[in-house]
Amino acid sequence: MIYKSYTIQDTSEILLGLLSIYPFESFEEHDTHMIAYIKEDELDEITTLEIHNTINGLGIDYTIETIEPQNWNALWEASFDPVIIDEFCVIRADFHDTMPNIKHDIIINPKMAFGTGHHETTFMMISAMEKMGLSSKSVFDYGCGTGVLSILASKLGAHPIDAIDIEEESYNNTIENAQTNNVTNINVACSDLESFNVKEYDIILANINRKVLLFSADKLKTILKESGQLLLSGILDQDEKMIIDHYQSAGFTLLDKMEKGYWRCLKFGHN
Repeated sequence: MIYKSYTIQDTSEILLGLLSIYPFESFEEHDTHMIAYIKEDELDEITTLEIHNTINGLGIDYTIETIEPQNWNALWEASFDPVIIDEFCVIRADFHDTMPNIKHDIIINPKMAFGTGHHETTFMMISAMEKMGLSSKSVFDYGCGTGVLSILASKLGAHPIDAIDIEEESYNNTIENAQTNNVTNINVACSDLESFNVKEYDIILANINRKVLLFSADKLKTILKESGQLLLSGILDQDEKMIIDHYQSAGFTLLDKMEKGYWRCLKFGHN
């Protein structure tokens, strides 16, 4: 699979949020710029023009480079530092040393899938999960990416766990990362929400984007148990009210929220 990398001379969360509606598979953030990766075959003429207009409309310079498949591992290995969430969890690659005095040690080799813990949304999801009481709870990981949230849910005692993603790379990466972490109770599927044979769940985790969250509210309401908890992220501060209003209209009650930078994480229950 051939990828294109967009090197963009900006690091704002607003731009990151605007780009997240397009099929980019990962964002690599640096001090003065970000690099966004997308499959070459996702860049049809319309998508290419829309991405250009989004970046150019903000007056930001960018360049595009073709990334051959064999170069990817070297790219992320060079930039992937361990992520530490207090003493609760560390997310690291298999080439990092183990870290003492951390409760949950998770090894993630992300390939092109999203979810290493570096992004504020994943960080907040993990922080929130620490307080949710997942032991013996059924979990649905909607848009699983690397599988990091499902793997953590398993380590916290959740069972059973269903995880889906529409990207085949994410599906394969979740399986690989689960095996690396000796986690065997995650049922992973390459599927969208409508096609997957969902059940009712105690906990639903959805770290996706605004468009998908808005589209999925009614369906998520039908599969969350009456006493269940729904945890959402991938939400920019400017979209917080829209998401809250939409989910409240769908029959949810806002229980809690977190913020980190320009991003929000929202926890809902049933009305």
